Amino acid sequence: MKSNQHLTGVEQFFEKNEIIVSKTDTKGRLTYTNNVFLRIAGYTERECLGQPHSMIRHPEMPRCIFKLLWETIQSKHELFAYVVNRCKNGDHYWVLAHVTPSLDASGNILGYHSNRRVVNRQILDNTIIPLYKSLLAEESKHSDRKAGMEASYKMLTDLLREKNVEYDEFIAAHI
Repeated sequence: MKSNQHLTGVEQFFEKNEIIVSKTDTKGRLTYTNNVFLRIAGYTERECLGQPHSMIRHPEMPRCIFKLLWETIQSKHELFAYVVNRCKNGDHYWVLAHVTPSLDASGNILGYHSNRRVVNRQILDNTIIPLYKSLLAEESKHSDRKAGMEASYKMLTDLLREKNVEYDEFIAAHI
């Protein structure tokens, strides 16, 4: 997906009893998407399979959260994270993602599995959106994208260290 795609500002929603599911290989290329994923994102299965999961990345999603995500799952741990995704038509949708590595019998990572649920609007509005805005502001201060991501990552890890919590605990504690 092109990073300069028009954003509509329109939020899409899914039902509390629905779960968005996707699986990727170790490089983050989609190997499975369920019907809820396809319906909300506005893609066909043919358009998704083999493509990088980042095809639905919204430009207002801090890059440092993905750095945290990748570090966590590549170390064979799970992570819960709030994520805003972009639909094919430029709309967006918020999810609470639970991302886990898929392991073989020897403990080697085969790929990754993500279940996404409806967000807690109170946590989203009061904690996540303000946090993500500050992280994005830090990222945008730097002309070098990698330096910006590293600076926002430091902001995030400093905040977590100050609160003495992991990211999952931080977002769960702000109900």
